Amino acid sequence: MENPQVHVTRSFDARAAIAPRLQASWQRSERYGVPEDEVMPVFSGAVDTGSLLYECGTEVLRGLQATLANEPISLMITDSEGLVLSRLCTDASINRSLDKVHLAPGFYFAESNAGTNGLGLALADRAPSLVRAAEHYCTDLRGYTCAAVPVLDPITGALAGSVNLTTWSEQSSELLLALAQAAAGNTAALMLARASGRIARPTPRGEVFRVYADRVDPGNLPRLSSAWTTAVAETQAALASGRVVAVVGEPGAGKTALASLAHRAVRPRDRVLNARPPAPDDADTWLTLWTPELTKDDTCVIVSGVDALPAWTAWELARLFTEARHRGGPVPFVLTAEDGALCAALSPLVDRVVEVPALRFRPDDVLPLAHHFARRDRGRDVTFTSAASRALMAYDWPENAKQLRRVMREAAARSDVIDTQHLPAEVFTGVGHRLSRLQALERDEIVRCLSEPGATVVHAAEKLGMGRATLYRKMAQYGLNARQLKS
Repeated sequence: MENPQVHVTRSFDARAAIAPRLQASWQRSERYGVPEDEVMPVFSGAVDTGSLLYECGTEVLRGLQATLANEPISLMITDSEGLVLSRLCTDASINRSLDKVHLAPGFYFAESNAGTNGLGLALADRAPSLVRAAEHYCTDLRGYTCAAVPVLDPITGALAGSVNLTTWSEQSSELLLALAQAAAGNTAALMLARASGRIARPTPRGEVFRVYADRVDPGNLPRLSSAWTTAVAETQAALASGRVVAVVGEPGAGKTALASLAHRAVRPRDRVLNARPPAPDDADTWLTLWTPELTKDDTCVIVSGVDALPAWTAWELARLFTEARHRGGPVPFVLTAEDGALCAALSPLVDRVVEVPALRFRPDDVLPLAHHFARRDRGRDVTFTSAASRALMAYDWPENAKQLRRVMREAAARSDVIDTQHLPAEVFTGVGHRLSRLQALERDEIVRCLSEPGATVVHAAEKLGMGRATLYRKMAQYGLNARQLKS
């Protein structure tokens, strides 16, 4: 017999009994205009079944399902936007019931589509979430208890999607969240194992006040291209006119540095602090630590990576920023994000969006920045051979200035004259796909042999124990150019 939906009528005054995080989600659901009496998710019509998340998540959930064969639990994978990608369940009654509320593949169940629910809250706050019965915003969902855990891409650290477990509201939920956490962890581990053996990016722990503007001396910076100086000038003009600015661009492109330089040009005596995004569990402490700085005179906070903040944190920041702006005087904050799609909470506050071009679109900046970074680490001027210069200019720098900074730190520690043998193998690789650990080792050894003084392809092939044809094929495979490796 199919379990009936449990419809709970509750006034908004009863929210006091709900946890603050759930209350915040209810408030967001209201702002999104989600109807309380009916769940009406958007239908996509198609799901991406070729993604690594789908492949690994479905495999993990099939294994979990085998251990829960007699339990009325539906196991789901969603993408980062809340689109349900797969649903596994052998209980016919709960499947029929979930179909009636559209909790099925092809439907979006983000907060903005379906109000407060387990998977929507997990994605919004980027934290494990358990939503029981009457805690759901829509009455149609109050017959269920949902546990969901976000899945982060093990290579990039970006939000990939979520694992969601749903059961009847009267069922015990004590172990539901633990099961979801285990499934999400196993999914991420399997994704890493199948991502060509690359090292996982550590989960950010939230570094606050790490960057100070007084460490960025404009007089010591190199002369950079018009693409950079134009972005600085646009930001400077907006700040001077009292506008709220969001600086956007790829990771490592220099968004925080640009915002700091622009603010110092407008108010050179100000103290500029950088608040980097916290881990979801640290958000409360993070806010408590630095938000009092917004009330201090001659202080500006650059809030980095606001697109990675939990939803409730973004809404709380929006409230604090609005209050700070209404106090008059200069705007005491600047935002940065990876792209122009700011969250719904903060985007209404932004008056001007300035994009920082990626380093591959600013090739004239590579060598000036390389000299600047190397001199700063070495403590004196560093020179580059023509071969090293060609290699630096030819590389695409997928991690932008942050990667160039790291490469220069390692190279400058080895010599005052940087040649190709002082540069890591990644700089000589034009390959656009991920390498396994064995492939990376092979590539590095080829680069080492080819970059030795006086080395030729013939000598390198002999040293590596392979034929010239094989070596040429390997060089093409890894995008290596022998001329770039020579002085």
